[in-house]
Amino acid sequence: MSCLKVIRLGHPVLRRPARQVPAEAIGGAAIQRLVDDLIETMVEEDGIGLAAPQVGQSLRLLVLGQPAAGAGPDAEAIPLRVLVNPRLVACSTDREWAWEGCLSLPDLRGLVPRASRVVVEAAGFLARVLQHEMDHLEGIVYLDRMPDLRQLAFLDEYGRYCQTQAPDAPAAAAQDDARGAQR
Repeated sequence: MSCLKVIRLGHPVLRRPARQVPAEAIGGAAIQRLVDDLIETMVEEDGIGLAAPQVGQSLRLLVLGQPAAGAGPDAEAIPLRVLVNPRLVACSTDREWAWEGCLSLPDLRGLVPRASRVVVEAAGFLARVLQHEMDHLEGIVYLDRMPDLRQLAFLDEYGRYCQTQAPDAPAAAAQDDARGAQR
């Protein structure tokens, strides 16, 4: 196993839909090695999920979970999972707002709306992480999901000013928009 380099926003593979993993390759040594390396990289980088495109591999493969440590005091525990060629079958229409980060966008946090339930059966924090990682398989990063980039912060400022902010903060942003329109 080896720790892989996580590519950053700007690398073209992050913006392209990933290729299906061929059925005959799923049980093979190369895919198993990539899975092992993704897990090692995710743990080393203190992530909660990692998709193959984030290490430059345009494959529909992701790992997620907390094999070594928790993601914070409010986070739900997520067992380690490997998903090959996953597909979201359905998403609930109700949205939950929460702050997200990404190993490919280091030192940034953004307030992102996500479906509260998705089918590949998941709910809560697992549903959020799953959607985030599956976005990488479609060439999408969390910035693309943010309706208000004023809710984007660098990690240090997030820790100082945003971390204690209620997840319903977009309501305050909408009020700011209304005030700006009145001026």
